[in-house]
Amino acid sequence: MAIIIDEKKKVIVQGITGREGQLRTKLMKEYGTNVLGGVSPGKGGMEVLGLPVFDTVYEAMEKLGEIDISVVFVPAPFVKDAAMESIDAGVKFLVLIPDRVPVQDVLEIVEFAKEKNATFLGPNTLGVISINKGILGMIGGNAKRAREWFKKGPVGISSRSGGITSAISYYICREGIGISTAVHIGGDPIIGLTQPEIMERFEKDPETRIVVMFGEIGTTQEEKVAEMMQKGKFTKPLVAYISGKGAKSGMRFSHAGAIIEGGKGTYESKVNALKDVGAILVDNFMDIPKKVKEIINGLKTGN
Repeated sequence: MAIIIDEKKKVIVQGITGREGQLRTKLMKEYGTNVLGGVSPGKGGMEVLGLPVFDTVYEAMEKLGEIDISVVFVPAPFVKDAAMESIDAGVKFLVLIPDRVPVQDVLEIVEFAKEKNATFLGPNTLGVISINKGILGMIGGNAKRAREWFKKGPVGISSRSGGITSAISYYICREGIGISTAVHIGGDPIIGLTQPEIMERFEKDPETRIVVMFGEIGTTQEEKVAEMMQKGKFTKPLVAYISGKGAKSGMRFSHAGAIIEGGKGTYESKVNALKDVGAILVDNFMDIPKKVKEIINGLKTGN
């Protein structure tokens, strides 16, 4: 089992004929993701990496059968149309890679996805990797590096930073522990899957025994994870790092979604909420692998 992606999920790539689309399709395909084809309007009939290209998602679904996931690599101004088309065609999960997607466009995608019972990751995401099962997006850069850097293990990762998602995964694997699935949810103010929703999925995943969460100031996602823990909806050990300690109220930090207003979404409110429910907070990023190792060793000995 894995969360979001496994070797059986049927995947298409919207924007497959573009430079990024081709490069990342190569990564996904070589890592083992079950990519069946791609969509680029006006390019139907072509092939990319031996995969058929269709003009529309509707045509892809007609020729390839039911598609589980679409990974979107089109320019930001066209993300809404691409996402709406996929959702309308019946695709139930999307990965929206581009950054700078207009907030109003994302809000419309959110509403349409709810109406059609679909879900999406992103926008502004590197994607997700489930070790030895599949990659959606661009985590790892290429399949060879992804196999060398990221090894199978019991640690799930949810992060609001793309670079940090890769870094946490790398350092945990370097400690000889390994990861189950790593997810970059994206740093925009409005996104699809949030930290609490990723925790829900990790809670149900038997391959994940401990979770690392990289949070930031802004939004109340991390506080909502604390609420989940308080209510017993997330019960696995959680190691958390919250960035933005020095930010003032009203100040934007790092991502567009990392802006704090009043007492909500602050470093202190997140840290206090998580500590109060038993999460393990680290002040130093490089302490994450050490803490994870301590917990894993404790689980092995039953302490």
